[in-house]
Amino acid sequence: MTESGDRPAGGALTRVAVGALFLGTAAIAVAYASAFRDGGAPRWASWAMALGVPLDLVATMVLGAARRGRVPGSTLAAFALVGVMLAGGFALALALPDDLGAAEPLWLGLPRRAAVIVYGVGLLPVIVLPVVYALTFDAQTLRPEDQARVEAAGRARAAQLQRERAA
Repeated sequence: MTESGDRPAGGALTRVAVGALFLGTAAIAVAYASAFRDGGAPRWASWAMALGVPLDLVATMVLGAARRGRVPGSTLAAFALVGVMLAGGFALALALPDDLGAAEPLWLGLPRRAAVIVYGVGLLPVIVLPVVYALTFDAQTLRPEDQARVEAAGRARAAQLQRERAA
């Protein structure tokens, strides 16, 4: 679907999300490629990965939730919160000291870095996103008029294919 015939449907938010997806993917690719260097990956590669992954995830969520280039403000806020939690969790895990060995303090039964990843990166987004989905379900699901429009487009396409086959 296009707005003016030459530009894909969507708004500025969709273009920003595609740009963010590109940047996040580039950061991840550079981080992976740096592992092939002599001596292994440099320290910055971990940080590139820690920022690229949340950027890709949030951009993908925005693209998935966008309707005609728009995402409700509450949904955007939740996506931003998840992005900050992911980036912050990865950054905290990278910033915590890694040389404590057996003296490493435990957080909820896990070493600090593992606890940050399991609870902060893994568990909190799993709680936040379903709550947001439940709160915005009515606004984000297919309305009857949208379904009728999709069905009409499907019937028109099927009729067009039928005419092309008959010709």
